[in-house]
Amino acid sequence: MEKDECTGSEESGSLYDHDRAVLEKLGYKQSLDRSLSSWGTFGVTFSCCSILSGLTPLYGEALQSGGPLAVIWGWLLVSFFTMFVGLSLAEICSAFPTTGGLYFWTIRLASAEWVPLASWIVGYTNWLGLCVAIASTDLAMAQFLASLVTMLSGYEPSTYVIFAIYVGIIILHGMVNSMTVRLNGFFNILSVWWHVVGTLMIVIVVLAYTPEKQSASFVFTAWVNNTGWNSSFYVFMLGLLQSQYTLSGYDSAAHMAEETKNAQHGGPMGIIRAILGASIIGWFFLIGITFCITDFQAQIVSPTVGVALSQIFLDAAGQTWAIILILVILGAQFFCGSALTLASSRMVYAFARDGALPLSKHLHRLNKDKSPVSAVWFNIAFCFILGLPYIWSETAFSAIVSVNTIASSISYLIPILCRIILARHTFQPGPFSLGKFSTPVGIVSSIWITVTSVLFLCPTTAPVTVANMNYALVPFVLVIGMCSLYYALWGRHWFTPGGTRIVADSVDEEQVGETEDNGVEARRPANEKEEVDFAT
Repeated sequence: MEKDECTGSEESGSLYDHDRAVLEKLGYKQSLDRSLSSWGTFGVTFSCCSILSGLTPLYGEALQSGGPLAVIWGWLLVSFFTMFVGLSLAEICSAFPTTGGLYFWTIRLASAEWVPLASWIVGYTNWLGLCVAIASTDLAMAQFLASLVTMLSGYEPSTYVIFAIYVGIIILHGMVNSMTVRLNGFFNILSVWWHVVGTLMIVIVVLAYTPEKQSASFVFTAWVNNTGWNSSFYVFMLGLLQSQYTLSGYDSAAHMAEETKNAQHGGPMGIIRAILGASIIGWFFLIGITFCITDFQAQIVSPTVGVALSQIFLDAAGQTWAIILILVILGAQFFCGSALTLASSRMVYAFARDGALPLSKHLHRLNKDKSPVSAVWFNIAFCFILGLPYIWSETAFSAIVSVNTIASSISYLIPILCRIILARHTFQPGPFSLGKFSTPVGIVSSIWITVTSVLFLCPTTAPVTVANMNYALVPFVLVIGMCSLYYALWGRHWFTPGGTRIVADSVDEEQVGETEDNGVEARRPANEKEEVDFAT
């Protein structure tokens, strides 16, 4: 469809033309394959919030930090406040539907003098959070596979074997995400059904086969504290970490925006539907499984097969059903890791498009199917590096989990604060708007993000020793410190964030962005962009 590039007027009012017009007014050319429906985007986002992936590896630890009371009611508490965060992000997503997501939102919402540094930090923390989410999900999947091997043979795989399994999983995710986005959309819709049907199957089977179930009093009010800490409030807050770790990654809908039809609607609804769906299904799962705990010490504190849920399955339904149920969880974990790999590759593509990453001119290239395959394998390589510390210390897994949520939280917090403080009177909402509730919701979101981020840095066991210390701050500071140093030494001299110039359709994708010394095409500074009304 031809259009006038000077005025941006469209000859057709089709959704595709509208999506393309909005994107070009934000400063970007439509290069990715816009073939995802809003439900396809929801599938990706819901898979990233996978309750079977997030709740299963940490279920035993959470029960020892407050017991069923903290796990069951803590899930509702976290779900409630996470929805506030999701609503804040959904509103901004509707106004700025680009693959850059939170990074680009910061460009549009921050004050001009802080735009380069703020968007750089958000971009790197967002990318780090997504990559660490892949690593933690795939490490958990490797551990579940190891528990299955132990159950079947009695052999206990070493950390080296588990790491080798992890490497195989991330390579498979790289292969899956080298497919076209259309196929990935179908893949993630299948993931939604897998999670819904799989959760129902697990709960029904375990409830049916457990001979003597726990009382409702135990499930909803029992308190357990095996942390060593004396403060009940602190222990309860530690019990929330499992839930908050699970309910993250919903910004993936924003990273799929340039591939989503009617992105100003599909993006924000993907965020909200994913949080709501995961919240409901997760609570159902936790209640059902907690009723089936028959021996707290043997199943939760010291499970023979290494994973609390695997032990519950084995004790309740026997080996055959336990294997089937573990396979259901393994499938969910694979879907989750794949969706996270998809979203993170789009984040890398967008960030590289503006020249913020090393090798940017290679990472923002697309293949013949309009997929950023180079960005996919860049993240797979980084996930390999992230997993290496697990070989020397299993405590590294806990640190990886914490870094995931901390990094993601910072990338959520900055654009929300910019929206409610710096752009409070200038923000132009898209079709999805919170109206007069935008600022109050943003304030609640910001407080919640700050509280949970601090929690993920706190020690979970007392007395604190070298072995059980929470080392989450170390890898986080190391990676973000290196990124900040990169900006201070080089990035600040050439990095101009924001929409790249719109390249003529006749220019080959492989040639885009190779016109300057650092491989990044010329940009219009963020403070020179025209103001556009996106509430169409």
